[in-house]
Amino acid sequence: MNKILFGQSYFLRFDAKLWEAMQPYPPLGTMYAASYMRQLGYDVSLFDAMLAESEEEWATALEREQPRYAIIYEDNFNYLSKMCLLRMRQAAFTMIEMARSQGCTTIVCGSDATDHAEAYLRQGADFVLLGEGEETLGELLDVLEGRSPRAQHEIAGLALHGPADSDVQRNPRRPDIKDVDALPFPAWDLVDVEKYRRIWLQTHGYYSMNMVTTRGCPYHCNWCAKPIWGQRYNSRSPQNVVTELKWLKETYRPDHIWFADDIMGLKPGWWQGFAGAVEAAGARVPFKCLSRADLITRGEDEVAALSRAGCNIVWMGAESGSQKILNAMEKGTRVDQIYSATRLLHAAGIRVGFFLQFGYPGETRDDIERTLQMVRDCRPDDIGMSVSYPLPGTRFYESIKMQLGDKQNWVDSADLAMMYRGPFTTAFYRQLHTVLHKEFRSRRCVARWRQIVRRAAPVRPVDLREAVASIYRICSLPLARARLDRLARLPHESNIQVAPHMSLDDAAIPSPQAQPSPHE
Repeated sequence: MNKILFGQSYFLRFDAKLWEAMQPYPPLGTMYAASYMRQLGYDVSLFDAMLAESEEEWATALEREQPRYAIIYEDNFNYLSKMCLLRMRQAAFTMIEMARSQGCTTIVCGSDATDHAEAYLRQGADFVLLGEGEETLGELLDVLEGRSPRAQHEIAGLALHGPADSDVQRNPRRPDIKDVDALPFPAWDLVDVEKYRRIWLQTHGYYSMNMVTTRGCPYHCNWCAKPIWGQRYNSRSPQNVVTELKWLKETYRPDHIWFADDIMGLKPGWWQGFAGAVEAAGARVPFKCLSRADLITRGEDEVAALSRAGCNIVWMGAESGSQKILNAMEKGTRVDQIYSATRLLHAAGIRVGFFLQFGYPGETRDDIERTLQMVRDCRPDDIGMSVSYPLPGTRFYESIKMQLGDKQNWVDSADLAMMYRGPFTTAFYRQLHTVLHKEFRSRRCVARWRQIVRRAAPVRPVDLREAVASIYRICSLPLARARLDRLARLPHESNIQVAPHMSLDDAAIPSPQAQPSPHE
């Protein structure tokens, strides 16, 4: 009767852009929590919302499993969970109501719930786990099950209902788990791995799985929300990561790995240790990871180790080609480091992706053009664009919160709404998205055809499709730029509403989670 049903409210179906891209990954953070609770002796099951059609499948799972505890545990390694998209919050609220109607004790954990615990408790949740949830959850269930004599108000990292109906009690935060090597590996047996494999193979021709090597990020970018781990950073040892990697390779045979860390390989020497352990164990699998320009430029040894370990693409938070904007963001990197890191990675045969952010306070049209020129100069292999997004707990949010209206979260990842009085209008940034990708994809297509001619490489069907699409992009680019110029002259009005739209050209744009084919 003490069975736990874990779930999460990120439904890929509810995000049209990412549903079109169809690069799904199971909820790794939820799988860690399920594995942790199973290690404590609890009977667990998992509802995976990622590929579900709607919340009704959660209701079906509740009816089938008849759990005592329904735990909506968001994947804290999914950056879209940190963005707290409104459609996913609505899904979480619906799931809470469904669990309550089944008589379950309902517990919620995640970035949005940590920031807005009161809202989730008002919606019917019994408890909210603040920050990193595993240890708090274990302690709470031990109390609820009579395994521990402690009182609920003594449990660190917990928000719960107070004595009065309108009261909410927030207990002190819990220190993070420092020895992350001691955690059990995620509960992959609870996931329909073969369903993910079929989708990846049918859509992309290869199968990608996800892992993490760290928790948190120690850097001070003032727009980056860190409700789970704050400014702290805890890393697994290279040997521990390789043990899991080898197990995944032998058990599920993935073609590719996405390391979903905010920052991978921060500690000096970590990459060398990881590469050596991968080679010794025969655990090499092509992978993608995230890093920073200043870490890549620490030395050629770092990049060589990345290559030895199997890295085929590094995504960097380039953000801007304007040093003024990087300084304002407190990014801690320089534009010249972005150029240098890109050269080093390309020289080692590693592809490069740029995360770009527009709309930061003080950004001018000249700053935007500097960023566009950086993309032309560096020639990254992929890009992802966003606009500055104010989230609670950041210095950026505190600086502009008086400008926020009713809308304080995007509905989905394609929203790109300017939610404060930024440099330009929402319509401008949506058009900038179109201009940026038309130019980028056209240049990338031209580079591909030069490679085909130079190497007498075989022409793939995708090359022909891209060539036809790029003719349209090149022809339509002047008109797109002209529209961008017109929109740049409009004053920013916070009450202007522009419906999100995606052209057929934009629909093919890879998301920031886009994965390269391991066979390219």
